[in-house]
Amino acid sequence: MFENVRDRGLHASIRHTHVAPVRRGLVLGGGGTLGATWMIGALRAIEETRGIDVGGAHLIVGTSAGSILAALLGAGAGPEDLWRHQRGQQVEHGPMAGRSFDYDQAAGGAAPPLPIPGIGSPRLIARSVRHPRRYPGTAVLSAFMPPGRGSLGDIGRMVEDVIPSGAWSPHPGIRIVAMDYDSGQRVVFGQAGSPPVGLAEAVVASCSIPGWFPPARVGERRFVDGGTLSNTNLDLLCAGELPGGKPLDEVYVLAPSAARGYDKPSSVMGRLERGYRHLVTRQMLQEVIKVRKDGTKVTILCPGPEDLEALGANLMDPSRRVDVLDTARRTVAASLAAEHETDAAFAPPTR
Repeated sequence: MFENVRDRGLHASIRHTHVAPVRRGLVLGGGGTLGATWMIGALRAIEETRGIDVGGAHLIVGTSAGSILAALLGAGAGPEDLWRHQRGQQVEHGPMAGRSFDYDQAAGGAAPPLPIPGIGSPRLIARSVRHPRRYPGTAVLSAFMPPGRGSLGDIGRMVEDVIPSGAWSPHPGIRIVAMDYDSGQRVVFGQAGSPPVGLAEAVVASCSIPGWFPPARVGERRFVDGGTLSNTNLDLLCAGELPGGKPLDEVYVLAPSAARGYDKPSSVMGRLERGYRHLVTRQMLQEVIKVRKDGTKVTILCPGPEDLEALGANLMDPSRRVDVLDTARRTVAASLAAEHETDAAFAPPTR
C-alpha cells in the first residue's frame, strides 16, 4: 500500500513540475548551391535522429545559402518538405505546397557570367589599408572582385512566394547576415537596429557573392554575401550578442564549407577548395570556443571525406545535388549517432 501511495505522489509531482523549454539556436552557413543541398540532407538527419523541430529554434542565423533555408524554415517549411522539394516531389502541406522551382538554374548554373571590368569596392580597400587588422582576408579580397553579372532574381521570388514582398518572417528569431560592401560592417537583418528590409531583399543581399552577382542595393547602401566576414557568423549567438544577455542552451551548426576530415583531390581546383575549407573550419572553431564559454552546448555538423567526394570542388555545380542530398542525410545521421568526436576531428590532414 505504501508503495502505491509513494508512486502516486511521485507521478503527481512530475505532472506539476514545470520544465523550461530548451533555448536552441540553429546556424546555417554559406556554401552555394550544393551547400544548401547538403544542409537540407543534414536537417533531415537531425529531425530523424534527434526528433528536433529545427524550425522552432529560438534563433536561426542564416548566411548566404543558409539564409535561403532560414527564410523557408521560418515560414513553416520542414526538413522533409525541403527534401521532397529538392527532389522535385510533390509537397502536400505548408508553404512549399504546389510550388515549383528550378534548383539547377536558380543561381545561373555551375559557372558565373563574365563580370563587369573594375574593382568592386574601392572604399572598403581604402578602409582595409587604414585599418589592416579590422577586416578578415576574405572581406578584403571581396573588395577587389569585379562586379558580377549573375542574377538572384529567382531566389528572391522563391522567398517572396512564401513571405509577401516587403514583409519579414513570421518567426521572430530569423537573422540574415550580409556585409556592407563599402564599410565592411556586418549587418544582421532581423535584429534590432538593422536596416528595415523585406526578407527576400535580405536573402538576396546575403547571397550576393562578389564577382558572381552584383552587390544588392538597399536604399543608398550596397550589400554582399555575409560569408565574406564569416561563413557561419556563429559568434552572433554568444550571450553578449543576445537580447538580455542570456545564453542559449544548445546550438546546432551546419557548416557545408567547413570540413570534418579531408580527402586528397588530385586537381588544382580541388586542392584550392580544400585549403579554403581549412580556413573556414579554423574560423568556425574559434567562434565555437566563444559560444561554449557561455555554457552553451554546440554541435558541429559539416562534411566529411564521403561528403567531400560527393560535393566535388565546385559548390555551384547543380549536377551533383541528388548525390549530395542522399550522402549528407546518411553521414550526418551517423555523426549524430556517434556523438564522440572532438574538435580535433576538424583538423586538416598532416602532410
